[in-house]
Amino acid sequence: MANGATPALLSMRIAAVLLLLSTTPVLQGVMQVVVGQGLPGQMTWCVAKPSTVDSDLINIIEFACSQPEVNCSVFKPGGPCSLPDTYINHASVAMNLYYQANGRHPHLCYFGGAGLIVIDDPSYGSCKA
Repeated sequence: MANGATPALLSMRIAAVLLLLSTTPVLQGVMQVVVGQGLPGQMTWCVAKPSTVDSDLINIIEFACSQPEVNCSVFKPGGPCSLPDTYINHASVAMNLYYQANGRHPHLCYFGGAGLIVIDDPSYGSCKA
C-alpha cells in the first residue's frame, strides 16, 4: 500500500468505508456515483470485501487466475504479493489484476458481490497494484 501502510491498515480502511456506506445514506449515493460512473482520470482498484467468506475467496482466486490476462504468480510463495498468505489478500490481488487488465469497468469488480472498488492504492511493499 502507498505511504508505507500495511495490509492490516488497508483492511481497517475498507471496514471503515463499508461501515460509513452502510450507515450513511448520503455517502451511499456518493459512493454509487463514484463506483457506477467513475470520475474522469481517477484511478480505481478492486479488492475483496473483508466480510467475504473463504470459500467465495477461493472461487474468485480460481476464476481470476484461470484468465489468460491474469498472472497470479505474484502471490505464489516468494512472489511480491505472497504475504500476507491469506485468502483475502490473494483474492484481492487476483481481483485487481483481472479488473485492471480488462479496463477497470465497475461490473468487472462485482465478483458475486464480493468486490469493492477503492480509490486508495492498495499497493504495499513490492506488491504493486
